[in-house]
Amino acid sequence: MSRLRTHPERHAVSRIGWLRAAVLGANDGIVSTGSLIAGVAASGADKAAILIAGVAALVAGAMSMAAGEYVSVSSQSDTEKADLALEKRELTDQPDFERQELANIYVGRGLDVDLALQVADQLMAKDALGAHARDELGISEVSTARPLQAALTSAITFSAGAAAPLAVIALAPQQFLIPLVIATSLVCLAVLGFLGAQAGGAAPIRAVIRVTFWGALAMALTAGIGRLFGTSL
Repeated sequence: MSRLRTHPERHAVSRIGWLRAAVLGANDGIVSTGSLIAGVAASGADKAAILIAGVAALVAGAMSMAAGEYVSVSSQSDTEKADLALEKRELTDQPDFERQELANIYVGRGLDVDLALQVADQLMAKDALGAHARDELGISEVSTARPLQAALTSAITFSAGAAAPLAVIALAPQQFLIPLVIATSLVCLAVLGFLGAQAGGAAPIRAVIRVTFWGALAMALTAGIGRLFGTSL
């Protein structure tokens, strides 16, 4: 048996669609909910008001993430479908031009003209639209837009991320609420950055620093605004 058959490869890029939505959702859930809780707590609100604000942030944020992802990814899907429909018409109306166009792409990648034409002919004989979608338009099974998957992934991971700072409200004394919410959120962000980097095959240290820096900045600014307006009121 060929060694190629006994050596299956699993590339991280195959997970890029749901991974992007998952990381974005969880990161936004932790940062936005943690920041809101820190800001409301810094304003002097009581624990019940802080909890209501946090739960409202979780529900509204999860729905917003789901709707936003669905709309944006649906727009990408609509564009892909329109491009594929145009390409299909061109393959019917101008097959010779499309053959030459595909061959030129392969020449640009390093093949000589004769070989590029042979490759274009063989690929188009098997699946002309698929060949043009992949090599001319950059649309593949890995990168194809999946609106529902993105929406559900974002909503679920946002809720999971927001649950961590919410749990602190229920467990922590109010006088320690702000530092514990910030500390818990930063730890969760660090874990998220590490897991996201591991799933994507990237260096974890850079990802951890990136997410914790922006999370700390967001929570510090929101807590500062909450304290400022709470004092002035």
